[in-house]
Amino acid sequence: MSKTIRLILGDQLNANHSWFKTLDDAVVYVMMEIRSETDYATHHIQKVVGFFSAMQAFADELKAKKHQVIYLHLNDEDNLQSFEKNIQNLISKHDFKHFEYQLPDEYRVDLDLKQLCQSISISSSVVDSEHFFTSRTELGDFFEGKKTFLLESFYRMLRKKHHVLMDGSNPLTGKWNYDSENRKKLPKNHKATSPLVFNTDVSEILNEITKTDIKTIGTIDASNFVWPINRKQSLELLDFFLAECLHLFGSYQDAMAPNEWSLYHARISFSMNVKMISPQEVIDKAIQEWEKRPTEIEYNQLEGFVRQIIGWREYMRGIYWLKMPEYANMNFFNNQEKLPDWFWTGKTKMNCLKDAIGQSLNYAYAHHIQRLMITGNFALLAGIHPDEIDAWYLGIYIDAIEWVEITNTRGMSQFADGGIVGTKPYVSSASYIDKMSHYCGSCFYKKEVKTGDKACPFNSLYWNFYDRNEDKLAKNPRIGMMYNVWRKMQPEAKTALLEQADYYLKNINEL
Repeated sequence: MSKTIRLILGDQLNANHSWFKTLDDAVVYVMMEIRSETDYATHHIQKVVGFFSAMQAFADELKAKKHQVIYLHLNDEDNLQSFEKNIQNLISKHDFKHFEYQLPDEYRVDLDLKQLCQSISISSSVVDSEHFFTSRTELGDFFEGKKTFLLESFYRMLRKKHHVLMDGSNPLTGKWNYDSENRKKLPKNHKATSPLVFNTDVSEILNEITKTDIKTIGTIDASNFVWPINRKQSLELLDFFLAECLHLFGSYQDAMAPNEWSLYHARISFSMNVKMISPQEVIDKAIQEWEKRPTEIEYNQLEGFVRQIIGWREYMRGIYWLKMPEYANMNFFNNQEKLPDWFWTGKTKMNCLKDAIGQSLNYAYAHHIQRLMITGNFALLAGIHPDEIDAWYLGIYIDAIEWVEITNTRGMSQFADGGIVGTKPYVSSASYIDKMSHYCGSCFYKKEVKTGDKACPFNSLYWNFYDRNEDKLAKNPRIGMMYNVWRKMQPEAKTALLEQADYYLKNINEL
């Protein structure tokens, strides 16, 4: 009997894939924990444990359904620690005649597997991962001939194509986008819903990792792992979000508060990015919940959530496949600095950064505004090299896989792509942070002070950023107003701001 070997990657845990619809004695699935995947970035320990736990659970589910599975654990003697070496070894050992894999989501792995197919002596084929709403090339095809890649146009096209929140060819309610209603600060003393966490014991997997010299960051409680590691838990987390959080998600999705690491966010990005749940079922379930409770869940809460899934997520993936590999080297501002040491410890006197980084180290998670307007904002103002920031984001977050991380980091957050993803740099002084959070009130620095003792670093760094990059930004229509303000300032005020920024940048590790 001709035997086929099928590779399942760690982010391809899709139980509903057509591969698994039939049982076939001539098909063997292989999954592998390998050093080439643990070592391409310095990952959060919870990320490595999360991936391995989910992979092992998925392999066990396949075996329970009587599929044939070869699973290579990290420290197995016959694990050669790369896709190519392991596949070559298995082909020679088991006399496989055909190799199959699903389209990977990372450019790096895509190249690896294409090279693998050229190096093996048997036939090979590739199939879709059957997860996304769009193909790799759909965004490029949609914007062909256009100079700009407007998310809103792409979002509307996908809503129409997939009949999501539509009334015929028009959007439900007559309005496409409710973003302007989704920017509220949490009321003072507001107690958010306690997040659903899982208490899985992952000590066995952690022990295997600690036997190696794999370098990781962050903390973990091995007896109480909080993230979902299988489809059942992932659906449980989704259901919890829909029942307990969706009704306030839109309003407070940009809000930040000390000691509130989850707020009203779904935290299903890890589950989705490893494909334990699909974007289609997430959206379907959210719409069903809204239809059940239309008076409790206002439409703007639902639309804001749906836009994240069918709009932003698909858009970022489309940009990735359109612009890689060049995208990974873009550095529009030619920023060259290194990340401050406290990005790895959270030990800074700036409350907002201490909280966002501390939370990231403790939970391998921060929500999008903490990433964009706290850590990302500071890194851009400080002129940090995009490579440094990419590596940090890719490593520290459990949901960070390059296709979604690099476009958000290098594009949206750092404007290193010069405006492919965002129409302007997302920078702010302390005023925005205070408007959207409760960090500033108890901070060592004073939000309203621009220069001198205890001046908030964001204030002088903000104006220093605009001054430093005037040749690149002055003609940007979305920020011309800021240059008008800057030009009208008294010369001595400008000098004081630039000197303050210079002092902070030279002493960045002490902030």
